[in-house]
Amino acid sequence: MVVSMTGYGKAEVTSGNRKYTVEVRSLNGKNCDISLKSSLLPKDKDLEFRQYLTHHLVRGNIDVFLTSENVSGSEARRIDPELFRDYFRQLSGICESLNLDPHQDFMASILSSSVLRLPDVVAADKNELNEEDLEAISGAMHKAVDALTAFRIKEGAVLRNDLQTRVDNILSILSEAEAYEAERVPAIRQRITARMEELALEPDHDRLEQEMIFYLEKLDVNEEKVRLRQHCRYFTDTMDAEECPGRKLGFIAQEMGREINTLGSKSNHAGMQKCVVRMKDELEKIKEQVLNVL
Repeated sequence: MVVSMTGYGKAEVTSGNRKYTVEVRSLNGKNCDISLKSSLLPKDKDLEFRQYLTHHLVRGNIDVFLTSENVSGSEARRIDPELFRDYFRQLSGICESLNLDPHQDFMASILSSSVLRLPDVVAADKNELNEEDLEAISGAMHKAVDALTAFRIKEGAVLRNDLQTRVDNILSILSEAEAYEAERVPAIRQRITARMEELALEPDHDRLEQEMIFYLEKLDVNEEKVRLRQHCRYFTDTMDAEECPGRKLGFIAQEMGREINTLGSKSNHAGMQKCVVRMKDELEKIKEQVLNVL
């Protein structure tokens, strides 16, 4: 079954007064490379989610985004008392060095308002995740992965049709090339004979015929045509039978390329060589598409 490595899935869930959004994006890649772009998850859950993603998505460059937002209308703010006291103590010391009394009401008010504007004194509540939040996020992760998988399957159906069209085109062009077989051997024989006449050579006819047969056997492409057709059938069978055929399809495409190249080197005919170029063009498109197959 052909499944694309490219996909996108998104899911949202609400837990308490916060909404969590999980987005999963996947592009083609040789292995399963996962990037979890969130600081919300504890380390043990990070490992658990990576194992889940590896098991279900198998391969690809996978980016996971986890974000949260408050749905109660206002963000909880928190004052760090230790940091506040430390800043206030430092500012009071500066005031005393300038002969200012930090204990006067108006001066204490100024110092307090100044401290509240200093870095990290007032911050949003970290809202650490509890078990209920983690369970909700895990459910959203599963839904996002399911959505991405459905996306991959849909894209895979388009990929499969395109790949099959390319394979069928190669077989069709190969049949066109066979039409030149009837004229190819006589043309080669005539060319060799004409060249010998130009050189005014008078070879032994029996020996010439033996050498001619040996030479023409070396240019025979029947084995290459048979193997190329076998590779094309194997390519189609693998697409339909294998669960994750991407790597194997790449290897089969390489074998198809070897047979096409040998056909080109042996053809010794302009018409056949044009067919070989067209088959190579189709094969390159196959190789490009196979890179996206899971």
